[in-house]
Amino acid sequence: MKTLDYLHLNEDKVVNTVNALSLLLADFQVYYSNLRGFHWNVKGKGFFNLHEKYEYFYNDAAAKVDEIAERILQLGGRPENRYSEYLKVARVQEDGFEPTGHEGMRKVLETLSQLIKAEREVLAVANEAGDDVTVSLMSDYLKSQEKTVWMIVSFFGQRPADHE
Repeated sequence: MKTLDYLHLNEDKVVNTVNALSLLLADFQVYYSNLRGFHWNVKGKGFFNLHEKYEYFYNDAAAKVDEIAERILQLGGRPENRYSEYLKVARVQEDGFEPTGHEGMRKVLETLSQLIKAEREVLAVANEAGDDVTVSLMSDYLKSQEKTVWMIVSFFGQRPADHE
């Protein structure tokens, strides 16, 4: 008995969605770990606000990790749970950076850009598979993250220098 038998989704068509979600899971796990480091190690001007904001971001990332893993399971896949395997495939790179001032927020903005690109890829393959639930999940992520990008850019008062 398979879940897909009841979801009216074609196993051959959702394999690309599962693969794309698996890559996104790896990206989010590395992002989450980086955010924990930013939260723990932030120093300097704006410490209190940034410390709190990084905590908000890593809690949000943790929730998304769980949703992505559960969606992989619903589609008949098996989510990876080993960081050693995440690091082999993740497009988001592990970061031992100790943020001071606003530099950590620049890194968050760069990573959000990578995640948004990856989510658009998942959305495209899920759409091809007729997987409306994954399409909706990615659309929700994009809606939230696009607003966050706008807020971070506004936080800087202009586009960050590396994107000009």
